[in-house]
Amino acid sequence: MKHDDITAMVETYSDMIMRIAYQHCFNKSDSEDITQEVFIRLMSHQSLLLKDESTIKAWLIRVTVNLCKDWNKSAWYRRTTSLEECENGAFCWEWENDESAALEALKGLRPVYRTVLYMYYYEGYKIREIAQILGLKENTVSSGLTRARKKLRDILTEGDDASWERSIAICSPK
Repeated sequence: MKHDDITAMVETYSDMIMRIAYQHCFNKSDSEDITQEVFIRLMSHQSLLLKDESTIKAWLIRVTVNLCKDWNKSAWYRRTTSLEECENGAFCWEWENDESAALEALKGLRPVYRTVLYMYYYEGYKIREIAQILGLKENTVSSGLTRARKKLRDILTEGDDASWERSIAICSPK
């Protein structure tokens, strides 16, 4: 695997992987660690570079989701407190400040719902493709997407339809 190939993969997919990781752990440092581990695994699968771009992207998403699940189950995660929590949110990513209501609402969703929402709205995958990537049935993905939308709407609105519209605008890709 050439250095240029790895650099191109990092430039192309690092933002996507960071966003997926962040919506699972809500911690910048842990998201960076997960992103780094995904690319380390990519380097150990050199034959993957011979595949087409959609296969590589699906593989990266699947590995990211699996690493996030492992991270959530780890004893390290359960025994530590993030700096963000210790400092009452004094440390934030620049996009956290503008979208704090949407991010807080996302924290109220199950990880699989967050992943399905992200893949459907931000990455533009169809339900069938999400099901294949995540190893789920299409009906499971479809009902999860419906439930995630409803729960997100309930969390964000609390009786205010205008806040729902603003939150959808914030969460949609630019």
